[in-house]
Amino acid sequence: MIGDTGILFQVAGIGIIVAMIHTVLKQMGKEEFAQFVSLIGFIIVLLFVLNSISDLFQQIKSVFFLKG
Repeated sequence: MIGDTGILFQVAGIGIIVAMIHTVLKQMGKEEFAQFVSLIGFIIVLLFVLNSISDLFQQIKSVFFLKG
């Protein structure tokens, strides 16, 4: 895990980049590609969040079962 605020900055950075690419593609008339880029960005952010949630559950599990 990078840190508590690290994941937030990563998600925000990905969101800004995806929004810029989406805007450029939409202005060029490539709406299908713009939606595809948004979908890929969402999936990447979802993987980051799922990884963080998995780490959180591992920490909770180690607290309650007293295993390292």
